Amino acid sequence: MARTFRNQVEEEILDRVAGEFAQHGFEHTSLKALADAVGLSKAGLLHHYPSKDALFQAARELGAVQSRRVLDQVAGLPLGVARDRRVLELLTDVALDRPGLVALLFRAVTAPEDPASHSDALLLPELFGVDLEARSERAIRVVGALSAMAVLTLAANRAGEKTTWRPHIIATCLDTLGHPRPLHDDQVEG
Repeated sequence: MARTFRNQVEEEILDRVAGEFAQHGFEHTSLKALADAVGLSKAGLLHHYPSKDALFQAARELGAVQSRRVLDQVAGLPLGVARDRRVLELLTDVALDRPGLVALLFRAVTAPEDPASHSDALLLPELFGVDLEARSERAIRVVGALSAMAVLTLAANRAGEKTTWRPHIIATCLDTLGHPRPLHDDQVEG
């Protein structure tokens, strides 16, 4: 039980520092700002991680672990609407639970000029079957869907409306990918 609590604390620390790195970039994020973000002194933060670089690497690794978990859960699904929906559901859940980690992972897409943001951790080619470098319509739609997810999950977290917003976030992302919405029992095709 103590190990689980410690893991939760570590993940919370890494999520918060990841948010700082995502917002300001590695070079412009001070150790004091990171400590303030997690509510610790610099010495207290350094007790958990020996340096800013170690914090950054640990946050990126936790993000990579989250992405691999999503990939493991969809690996058996063929590329297409059902897989996209499941990927979006899983990524939305991660984003609602760990917004800082997701923001750091998305920084590779939103701030490609920052060399510290480059990471294969988001696993976009594997998750969505898309090459972002190709600049295809599909690649643009994937970036748009993930951008919408990032903004909406952050807003849902700030509003304290994670559960209420979740289905709308997923629907918005699916719309962005160009997938039709399924009909509900109370809707009739028109």
